[in-house]
Amino acid sequence: MKEFLLLFRNDYKSMPASSPEQLQAIMKLWMDWIGSIAAQNKLSSAGNRLGGEGKVMRSNNVVTDGPYTEIKELVGGYTIVKADSLEEATELSKGCPILQVGGNVEIRPIVPM
Repeated sequence: MKEFLLLFRNDYKSMPASSPEQLQAIMKLWMDWIGSIAAQNKLSSAGNRLGGEGKVMRSNNVVTDGPYTEIKELVGGYTIVKADSLEEATELSKGCPILQVGGNVEIRPIVPM
């Protein structure tokens, strides 16, 4: 079985503010979706949300502010799943709650070094 990175992206600047109750309901959707993957023994790492701040290291030790928030979509988090193929990993991503709010999931195979 191979591992695949599910990378979550969304246009966070255009999302409306949510009430605490709405945030709780959204979190439940995420926990249910991740739980369904875990129940299939396909979850390798539950992943994490990513903060909005950061730095980018470039060649010659040039450091710039990041991430690139001027682009429309911002990487907001990730998880790692186990699947036999890219197609199976893609099927697992179909229930991701970010899809309900206009976001997307990038599915990438993890290639061991």
